Amino acid sequence: MIRALLLGLLLLLGACKATPEPKARDADPALWVVRDADTTIYLFGTVHMMRPGLTWFDEAVRKAFDASDALVLELVMPPEDQMQALVAELGTTKSGPILPQQLPPALAAKLRAALPQAGMSPDALDHAEPWLAAMTLSVQPLRQLGYDDKDGAEQVLNAAARAAGKPIVGLETARQQFGYFDRLSAPAQRQLLETTLDDLPNAATEIETMVQDWSAGDADALARLLNADLDRAPELKQALLVTRNRNWANWIAARMRQPGTVFVAVGAGHLAGTDSVQAELAKRGLKVERVRY
Repeated sequence: MIRALLLGLLLLLGACKATPEPKARDADPALWVVRDADTTIYLFGTVHMMRPGLTWFDEAVRKAFDASDALVLELVMPPEDQMQALVAELGTTKSGPILPQQLPPALAAKLRAALPQAGMSPDALDHAEPWLAAMTLSVQPLRQLGYDDKDGAEQVLNAAARAAGKPIVGLETARQQFGYFDRLSAPAQRQLLETTLDDLPNAATEIETMVQDWSAGDADALARLLNADLDRAPELKQALLVTRNRNWANWIAARMRQPGTVFVAVGAGHLAGTDSVQAELAKRGLKVERVRY
């Protein structure tokens, strides 16, 4: 489930000091394009958290970005204070039983045991809803390994767009994105938390495999990783992947009726598998081609 969280939603739960890698490595992530006589839309799959040391913003990706009139991201980030207030509003409770008391004893024990291992105090998540606890715990071991959203693809693209004076458009708002989790049923949230706790020992291996597949442009391998997680959680899959991909395909189809060139960058999991944005675009009669480089 750690993979699904990282691929499915931008994670913004604090910052850490990243550990530089000793040698830069070249990456060639996948890039697609949809075009007609007067419109070109590039589709680029991102990894939201990375360590420094990957050189991916070059070659065909940079060429497509430079040729684009605008950058489209999952969301345009609100100020940090607004983001933290939103997390508090949707992800925490001020009254009622604390989180461990809401869980079956075995799951509560797993949560208590995981907190110090993640560098958190025993009561750090007492007032968190299960989905926020799952998200926080999934990120902590990655931050300890040097992964950070500031090194993620969105931050790099956002900075480049601002430097070039390109408009930046968001497909969703932060409230919408957190709302996908907040509206999950109580059983689905507990399942998410339990699966996240069970997967924590494999966090380093999981993220490394995901980044390697992304770096190689292997969308099929990413799809297998994502589906292995989300197929265990159909409610989460519908909320995080299927519905959003349909909405984004509708946006792209509508944008194709206007001239110009656009660079769309969303989590790599949305551009992989049978429920991908590309598959949804095909249903709408739009041909998506892989950019080979």
